Formats: sequence, C-alpha cells, structure tokens
Amino acid sequence: MSKGSDDLTFGQKVVGRLIAAINNTHVEVFNSHAVGGATDSAAQDLLDSVRELRADLGRLRGGFEIAALEEVLASVEDEITRTGHASASQRDRLRQALADTYTLTSVLASAGAVAAQVGM
Repeated sequence: MSKGSDDLTFGQKVVGRLIAAINNTHVEVFNSHAVGGATDSAAQDLLDSVRELRADLGRLRGGFEIAALEEVLASVEDEITRTGHASASQRDRLRQALADTYTLTSVLASAGAVAAQVGM
C-alpha cells in the first residue's frame, strides 16, 4: 500500500497545510512587495488561520506558553493587517512559539493550519 495523503492523520494534514501556507506567504510577498495593507492571498490565508487559532486558544487552559503564543499571534495579525504580509522574523517567532506549545496545541486543527503556513 502506498503512503498517500489519505494515510496521514488529521493533525499531519493540518500541519502540512500550514507549512505550505507559510512558505507560500514568504514567496508571494517577496515577489509582490505588498505594502500599505494590500494583502495577497497567501498572507490572507495566514491571517485567517492566525485569527482562528487565537479564537481556539480561548478553549485551552495553559500557562505562560499559551500566553506567549497569543502574544506572537496578535503581533502577526497586526503586522499583516498593517502591511499586507508577515515578515520573515515574525514567521520565525511564530514557528518557535508553535514549537514551544506543540504538546498543548497539537489537538487544535487551527494550530496545525498556522504551523503549515509558517513552514513547520
């Protein structure tokens, strides 16, 4: 039996989509030079995923790791809203915050979506 996308767990599929979206955001923003709030589709996808994860975080009981992730998510949301993209440094911060909270957020589909969009 070949290992196809149907053999992946739900979490693996979500993380894969988030990684793809993060990588696409970087490429599309680099090529389009979005400024002044003009958001390309990849940046919009990341923004939508970030907002969904922020809403889902309210369902978790966590300590400082969740608070740190929320802070990074708010910062990324603000940057995309203001500039139309998330900078490489913001995506790096988001990757690290997701990695730090993986055991707490791995059950959330929205966390997987954000992770896929930032290249995790």
